[in-house]
Formats: sequence, structure tokens, C-alpha cells
Amino acid sequence: MYKQILPAILIFTSISLFSQETNVIQNDTVKKLKEVTVTSNYKYSREKSNTVAKMPLKNIENPQVYNLVTNELLKEQVVTNLNDALKNATGVTRLWESTGRNGDGAEFYSMRGFSVQPSMINGLPALSNTTIDPINIDNIEVIKGPSGTLFGSSVISYGGLINIVTKKPYYKFGGEISYNSGTYGLNRVTTDLNLPLNDKAAVRVNAAYENGESFQDAGFTNSLFVAPSLKYQINEKLTFYINTEIYKNTSAKAAMIFLSRYSPLSFDSMDLFEKNYKKSFTANDLTINTNSFNLQAQAFYTLSDKWTSQTVLSKSTTKTNGYYQYLWDSANGDEFTRFISKAIGTNYTTDIQQNFIGDFKIGSLRNRLTVGLDYFNSRLTNGGPGWVSYGNVSLVNGTDLNGVNPTVLTQAGVDQALAGSYSPNGEATQEIFSAYFSDVLNITDKLAVMTSLRLDNFSGKPSEYDTEEIDNQTFLSPKLGIVYQIIENKVSIFGNYMNGFKNISPQTIANVDGSDQRIASYDPEHANQLEFGLKTNLFKDILTASISYYDISVQNILMADPNNPNSFTQGGTVESKGIELSLIVNPTKGLNIITGISNNKSEVTEETPGVGYLGLRPEQAGPETLLNLWANYTFTEGSLKGFGIGFGGNYASVYKTLNRANIGTFEIPSYTVLNTALSYNTSNFNFALKINNLLNEKYYAGWSTVTPQQLRNVVAGLTYKF
Repeated sequence: MYKQILPAILIFTSISLFSQETNVIQNDTVKKLKEVTVTSNYKYSREKSNTVAKMPLKNIENPQVYNLVTNELLKEQVVTNLNDALKNATGVTRLWESTGRNGDGAEFYSMRGFSVQPSMINGLPALSNTTIDPINIDNIEVIKGPSGTLFGSSVISYGGLINIVTKKPYYKFGGEISYNSGTYGLNRVTTDLNLPLNDKAAVRVNAAYENGESFQDAGFTNSLFVAPSLKYQINEKLTFYINTEIYKNTSAKAAMIFLSRYSPLSFDSMDLFEKNYKKSFTANDLTINTNSFNLQAQAFYTLSDKWTSQTVLSKSTTKTNGYYQYLWDSANGDEFTRFISKAIGTNYTTDIQQNFIGDFKIGSLRNRLTVGLDYFNSRLTNGGPGWVSYGNVSLVNGTDLNGVNPTVLTQAGVDQALAGSYSPNGEATQEIFSAYFSDVLNITDKLAVMTSLRLDNFSGKPSEYDTEEIDNQTFLSPKLGIVYQIIENKVSIFGNYMNGFKNISPQTIANVDGSDQRIASYDPEHANQLEFGLKTNLFKDILTASISYYDISVQNILMADPNNPNSFTQGGTVESKGIELSLIVNPTKGLNIITGISNNKSEVTEETPGVGYLGLRPEQAGPETLLNLWANYTFTEGSLKGFGIGFGGNYASVYKTLNRANIGTFEIPSYTVLNTALSYNTSNFNFALKINNLLNEKYYAGWSTVTPQQLRNVVAGLTYKF
């Protein structure tokens, strides 16, 4: 039951960083794709998005739910990483920190009961093997539900997707330089420089250099991020946008602590993990390099006052080279075996899109239509040393032994252990051709219906070690939505049906004894969502809020075969239901509040007998209840003008990081983490002081893992604006 939880979604109000953009858009045509209009001083929101619906659409008109985290909010909170940024999004929590692994090394989050990684930039695929630097973020769109119809299903989740909207060049000289210093050796220098070349071209460069240490006994990060972008308006009809991102990161990462998935649980409390809270079980000598390059080139051409063409090329390359390790539960209530390898690999992706966006009438009925073609290609290569066991960690004694001697955690020692191990070079490929359309039909000024459909064709090679090609598979993904504005632009009710699927690559299986290795093909998994709710935007942007209830069903889930560790079975079903409440309020001048609460009920309702999940909450679902809050008051007049104070935090309920009937359940305790900030802002300078985890709370993340999170830390920032 959901008696005490009110559901909702954020409503977004348009805002721009630069007032010179205000008069760019003169009418309500698809030219809105090219700029964002200023209509409010509301710094926690945007009125509309060009990417959520693949067309310019106000949130109050959109039957889909999404939360927004703006650049202004990130500055106010002195945010230096993506995880802290997403703590402002309703119903989102981190499961895994970035591992750096090739292909899926980015952070994992939970949303609406399903795991998700940040995989989109400006609505286009942009896979990452590391974390994301926030310096080039204009806003983050956390788009809820299985959005396969508009975005495809290969790089998103049944619970939704995380889309990074980058900063864009503008026609005025300006920018800022910032320096942040903080606990655990944090030093961070950033710059945001915008330079108009002439009245038709402008360049913007965002860059960040950062180094810092871990709160644990070892671990560090050293990174350089540079993101140059170009806007070039050839003429009144044709405009180019080019956005590039270059990221180089070297880090030493704490070993992930995995509870056993194959033996009955031997841990029954957090005591031993709390005892070793500050132990990383790694060394600063064991580093991993995770470098990436992203390029997006977009051309907007105005075909008429009713139609615009958008042509897009997006390419990314991520490289992994370094030591990756984890600790595996020995199932004796104490010890974990370290497994380590030197990960070497590269992931290449290419995405090409052609969209036609129209805003026209058929008779008296307004249509906003997007029709598009999409080609996506990915190629992942791996090779290098294999995996070896290297050391045995005792939580009882806090020791790390290799036999009877201390484990030598140095590059030389690990390289010697890896000598002779081998992981063959391999390649996995995927190719997807797609066609889609989405139409928002205004039956009246207040009543609109969205109808969308996508056709995807998959082919490729499933695994870097397999030689068999995937048979071509073709799927349809529909989406339906309806919005009725009870009070135009103020209050709307909405409902949607959304669809997503996951193409299951053929898997290498074998008999119980490992003999007769062969390739098995499987049907795709399917997700369907029903949702309805209410959106509001009241009192001239003083109060915006939403309420929603969703029901997601995923069928045909692939699961491990309980009778054969070398095989799989298909036919599992997961039901995920929940409610969300999000609120942005500006009750008085200078006071801004953003808050949200979510409650998710997720359950495995069908499985192959013996797997152990039936009737239980999936481990990727995260905590059942999440709460986020941030309030900031800035004095707008008098002797204290420019001073600001902020306070907020996050609450998460108990989380079952391992939850299987045949193994047991291990709970991560609930937590409340509080943060506060002080700031002073003038036209040229800004000073901010932020204390994260004010009460020094010990808390954890996990996904069949137990991962300590950062203790109290202080960050001070000084910004010069010009």
C-alpha cells in the first residue's frame, strides 16, 4: 500500500544562462530546437526540452515523466561529480561506483526498480567506461520508464535513462574560472570560456583538471577533461552545432566486495564491514586509465516555416588499460579472495540520425511530428592477461595475506602473478537500423494525444569470444500518451503506455560437466509500462509539482539455470510498481526548494523453479523508499545581499543488496545524509563552502556488493566571472 507516500513528477520552467538568447525564437515553430527561451528566473527548472520527446515540448504537455537537475543547482551545491548531482533527482540512487571496465565501466544507478547507467548526451548514445565530469553540463534529464520507442533499447534501461544536455555556445564574450579545494586532497580547477568569432559563429570551451584522494586508506583520481564546442550559423536556414569531449582519467579504485551468489550467506550483520569501513584493500600503485573521446555534429536546416531537418553524427571511443580487482566472499563469515586482472580494451560507437520535425495543422488540428531514421554501431575489443586469485582478505583480523605472507600489492608483484595468464583477443559487435515516428496531436488546445512507434533491426556478434553471428532480429516498440490541461499551462492530467525491450545475445552454454559447448539463442525481453498522474505549474512559477503512479512489467527475463551453472533458462517476470512525488517551490524571493519522494514495490513474479528469486525484491531495485531535499535562501537586498545558505540531504530505506531464497538475504541499513552550504555572490565573484555528509554518517551502496560511501567532506570554491 502507498498510504503515506504522495506521488509526483517535476515540472520544468524555462530558463537560460544568458539573456541575449531571449528573443531568438519568434514563433511556436520547430525553430525552437535551436535555442532555449528565457521566460523565468526559476533556476531549478526548464520549461521545455528538445530531447525528451525528440521535439520542442513543454513538460506540462508531455505525457512522459522526467526530472531535471540544472547547472545552476550544481553550482549552488558545489557539485564536482555525477553522483552528487543525481542526488537531486527523485527516485534515483547509486548501486555501483565506476569500475572502469571496458564496455560497462560507468556508474550504475537504480531507477524505478531497474539498473541504469548514464548513456546519453544530448539525446544521442554516448557510452562511458568512467565517471562524467559535470563542468560541461547545462542540465541532466532523468527520463523515467522504458523509453525504447524514441531512444531504442540497446543503451537504456527498463526504468529509464540519464541524458546529459551539454552547454552551448552563445553570441557574447563571457565565462568563468573556478578553483575548488577540499577534504581528502581535492584540488579542482575549471573554466568555462565563450568566445564569439563573428556574428554567425561562436566557440565555447569547458575544461576541468582534478586530483584527489579517497576517504579510505588508499585510492585516488587524477583527471583532465576538455570540451570544446562550436555553433556556426551559415545563414538563416542552416546552423551547425559541434560538441566534443576529451577525458583522461587515472585512478586507483577500492576493491569491490562481493557477497557470495552461489553459497548460503555467512554474514548476518554489518559489524565486520563497519570495522573495515576505511580499508580499500588496494594500493595506489594499482592504477587504471580510462580515457574517452566523444564527438557530436548536428546540422539544423529550416525547410519551411513548418518543417526543420536535423542531421546528426555521434561517435565515441573509450579505452581501458589498468588493474581491475574485486573481493569474492569465501562463505565462511570472514574471508574474501581477491581476483585481479589487467583490463585492456576499447569500445567504439557510431550513431547517425536523420530527423524531420514538423509543426503544422491538418484542418484545425495541430500536429507536432518527428520522423526519423537511426543507425547505431558498436564494436568492443578486449585482450591481455587473464584473471588470477591474489591474496585473501580477513574482515575479522583486517589482514590481507597471500598464503602466510602479506599480499604484495604493487604493480611488480601483481604483474608477476599475472605472468603466464592469458585472455584471448576478442571482439563483439552490434549493428541496429531503426525507423520511428512520434506525433503529438492537439485535438483541442487543452487535449493532446501522443502516438509513437519504432522499428529496430538487430544484427552482430554477441561476444568477443564467439564467432557465430546473431541472426537478424526485428522488433516493434509502441508508445501512447494523453494529456489534458485542466487549466491551460497550469494544471494537466496525463497517462501513458510505454514499451521497451532488450535484445538477448546468443550465449555460450555447456553441459553440467562443461562438455559440449554450444551457442544458444533466446527471445528478447519485453517491458511495458502504464502510468498516470497530475502535473502543475502554479502562481507564476512559485509552485510546480507532479504526481504519478506507474506499473512496469518485464517478461521473458533470462535467468541462470538452477540445475546447470553453465546454462540459462528464459521466462522470468518482474513487476515494478511505484509512486513519485517531486516539487519545486519558490515561496518567497530568494528562497528555492527542490524535493522528491519515491516508493517502489518490485517483485519477481515468475521464474524457473529453483533460481531463488520468486516473490522477492530484485537486487537491482535498490531501496524501496527514497527522499531528496535541497533548500537555499539568498539575501536579495540589504547589507547581506548576495549571501546564501543551503541545507538538505537524502534518505534511503533498508536495501537488500543480496536477496535470494536459496542463499539468503543481506540488508544494507537505511541512512540519512545531510549537507549544508554557505555562499556569497557578486557580479564578478562567487565564494561557496559546502559540507557533505554533515553528521559523518557511515552508509553503503551495493548490488550483491557492500560498498562504503564517502564520509564527511568539505569543499570550498572560488569563481571569477567575466
